[in-house]
Amino acid sequence: MATPHDALTEVPHLLLRRPVRDIASGTEGTLMAVLIENTASAGCPERWAEIAYIRPDGGGVELSTAVANVAAR
Repeated sequence: MATPHDALTEVPHLLLRRPVRDIASGTEGTLMAVLIENTASAGCPERWAEIAYIRPDGGGVELSTAVANVAAR
């Protein structure tokens, strides 16, 4: 099946490598990447979305969130 995007395609974003806040969780950190990912559940039609990855201040595991939830600090 053809996809509208290559899986895990990186998307340019103005806030890459800058301090950001995830408005959904309140997590603050650095925006490390924005990728296009298929977010559909198994057995469902494909659903492509831009997913942001934020590395929390102080390190740790990167948080994923919808790119619309990312705000500059």
